[in-house]
Amino acid sequence: MALYLPKNAVAEYMRISWNTVGPIISRFKADADPMPEHRFNNLKHIGIDETSYRKGHTYLTVVVNHDTNSVIWVHDRHGKEVLREFFETLSEEQRSTIECVTADGARWISETMDEYIPNAHRCLDMYHMVEWAQDAIDEVRTDSWQRARQADKRIKRDRGRPRKGQELDKTADRIKHTRYALGKAPENLTEKQAAQLAYIANTDHKLYKAYQLKEYLRTLVKLPLDQLETSLKDWLWKASHSQIKPIYELQKKIRRHYDAILNTVRYHLSNARIEAMNNQIKLIIRAAFGFRNIKNMIDMIMLKCSDIDVQLPYKAMKLTHSS
Repeated sequence: MALYLPKNAVAEYMRISWNTVGPIISRFKADADPMPEHRFNNLKHIGIDETSYRKGHTYLTVVVNHDTNSVIWVHDRHGKEVLREFFETLSEEQRSTIECVTADGARWISETMDEYIPNAHRCLDMYHMVEWAQDAIDEVRTDSWQRARQADKRIKRDRGRPRKGQELDKTADRIKHTRYALGKAPENLTEKQAAQLAYIANTDHKLYKAYQLKEYLRTLVKLPLDQLETSLKDWLWKASHSQIKPIYELQKKIRRHYDAILNTVRYHLSNARIEAMNNQIKLIIRAAFGFRNIKNMIDMIMLKCSDIDVQLPYKAMKLTHSS
């Protein structure tokens, strides 16, 4: 019941105190999973990510087995020391079987991989690359908006309302509200957003150039490996000569992860599964209205997201009678 209901509902139905639900979860997990180290055998493709579970930048580190689509390890906090603890849990033989690791662009993951599994291939989901591009274009938009505001302030006007026929310069306001238009794909634009984009094309060539480079990068996501390599090199050259600082910094970041981006297409792996697990973990925490005990929460995550088979009582009875 605790896998699907809030603690207070379980407590009321079972006529127990709500704060006894967590220890029951942990005791059941210990009984149902006496040898958790079996999950570390024959690992080939794993995903590593951190997800927040409480306000104040409080994170969990989650490791997923792509081949079984299940969580194999969870730890509170994140960072190099935490990931080292995971690899120290594995034997030398278990570490040697890992072929690919999907993760975001965090340097602490790369550094730990170089230390423990130097022969494994790092894979970076290209949707992270598009996300970085979105952040870069938003930075360019903010800069354009600020420049338009400063230009508007320098224009001297008479006191009071503007005279009849005299219009105020609304460039800053129009640029400010183009965030969604610049972030969307052209085929998904509304009529109003298409008009905003046309306005940007006519008034701010720097911002529109950044938008075009973002769209060019987005189209690379579904290309096969041979075309991706050629097109990505072309994009990197254009971005490095764009004379737009956020785009220039973006291409430097993509160059650092160039091999990892190509490996994602080469080995047909992505972060989709681990992102789905992160959403499931957030649902577990939300359904329970939070956890005061971190061990209870980790045990609940393993019961829900790993390969532990939690049988409802009537199903267990059916299996017993049939046998």
